[in-house]
Amino acid sequence: MNDRVRQTLFDFFTRYRAVILVVIGLPVGYLFDAVLRLRNWWYERFASAPEEHDKRVAEIQAQVRRWASQPEAERKPMCTDRRTWQNLSTRFEPKHSWHRIRMSGLRDILSVDETRRTVRVEPFVTVGYASRHLLARGYMLAVTLEIEEATLGGLAMAVGMTTHSHKVGLLSETVVAYEVVLADGSLLRVTKDDHPDLFHALPWSHGTLGLLVGLELQIIPVLPYIHLRYVPVHTQREYCERLHQLSIAPDAPDFLEATVFAKDHAVLMLGEFADAPADRSKINPLGRWYKPWFYKHVERYLWQEGEGEEWIPLRHYLMRHNRSIFWVVRDMISFGNNPLFRALLGWMMPPRIAFIKWSTTPAVREMTFTKQVFQDIVLPMSAMSRAIDINHRTFGMYPVLLYPSRIYDHGALQGQLRRPKDIDRVAGTDFGMYFDLGVYGVPQPIREGRNFKTLHAMRHMEEFTREVGGYPFLYADTFMTRDEFEQMFDLTLYRQVRARYGAATAFPELYDKIKPEVDVFAVLARESQQPD
Repeated sequence: MNDRVRQTLFDFFTRYRAVILVVIGLPVGYLFDAVLRLRNWWYERFASAPEEHDKRVAEIQAQVRRWASQPEAERKPMCTDRRTWQNLSTRFEPKHSWHRIRMSGLRDILSVDETRRTVRVEPFVTVGYASRHLLARGYMLAVTLEIEEATLGGLAMAVGMTTHSHKVGLLSETVVAYEVVLADGSLLRVTKDDHPDLFHALPWSHGTLGLLVGLELQIIPVLPYIHLRYVPVHTQREYCERLHQLSIAPDAPDFLEATVFAKDHAVLMLGEFADAPADRSKINPLGRWYKPWFYKHVERYLWQEGEGEEWIPLRHYLMRHNRSIFWVVRDMISFGNNPLFRALLGWMMPPRIAFIKWSTTPAVREMTFTKQVFQDIVLPMSAMSRAIDINHRTFGMYPVLLYPSRIYDHGALQGQLRRPKDIDRVAGTDFGMYFDLGVYGVPQPIREGRNFKTLHAMRHMEEFTREVGGYPFLYADTFMTRDEFEQMFDLTLYRQVRARYGAATAFPELYDKIKPEVDVFAVLARESQQPD
């Protein structure tokens, strides 16, 4: 294909991406998902998962040993063979320049131990598959992300947080054991007691310390419904204070979050496990395809209905943001929440994230830098008001997501996250209360057709995040220099572990693994020349 034809195709896919997503992306994604579900159904009922798992792991070990047998000068850093368009990160990793280990077949749930309340899975098991499997048995993951396509291994090696995290912390706090193939091909079962240094360094490491081949996670018993209360609040000070108080209360609700629709207007959501109500009309199966997107449903309580309550089937609650990918889909398919669209095509929603990445052209990829913002940022509760103010002044983007979460103090084994500051610690505990600031979409100045220096704005937000002791989720693009990155994250234990377990020359370094494939600073320089 010559350059002219390639450029024509790039321009076509960029210009008509929304139409392509609806006409091609939705049906292809739906069929792909159906095939995966059928495959999972077949494996669950007819495959001997433990035996197959051991064979698959042995093959991965053999691949790593073959890599290690090469002359040192010929070894490239290792990575998995999972294609970059299949993961949830915004970047495209340069896997073509690394040594890919075939392991994408590790997709099985291996066992559920109801006595110990744990589930053992392979790393590419998705949240959706695990949720279906566990809910049928009366359990759920202690931290269940709202996006079905997210893989449990990816979340364990990166970060996972949800509306139960104010009680249990990040997903990494619910890991009982990691099964890791090291750079020499050996297999380790890593727990808090066995190899504690590696155990605490693996979260946020993004596959740069070893190859994850198995994972054991905590599960919790459940009831079939969530009794969800919607509490509209109309001052910034009140929703910040109430969210903080609720998150640390001894009788804190099982699930807690807030969606901010304007600087001084938010809806708090308080959820409790429940049985079905006597009045069945109060049950809302909001995950059905024809229902309004969840965040639009929530907004009605702010402006129209006032405080309210309903009972939501548990799976519908857990996946409440899945159809609209929070509110990301509105900028891809602007008419996606239209009642007619929902009625006719809503059953195919959401667009498969893998297809969205596959269809991303260079022009679209650069647009994610200069025209859009996709960020989840972990910040201490003490910085919530300031964070909302910065978002309001800088991006003017709403809605904004707020999830409270514990960040634990692990002392000398703290890992990449620094210990909570005294001001953020909850008295009498070993954790601080933080929150996730979720900012997704197109900044308001761009919506209004004004010039806007998006990268400069993001670097300002990153500077604020470093100042208050927070961390961006590294699935999203980072605009920090290497020095700035190391000011934010504590890589002391990480580097000790890389050296101790032979990872330093076997896997990419963390900053090199998570930095965007686009030259951020060249784009930043071009932005500097734009008028304000």
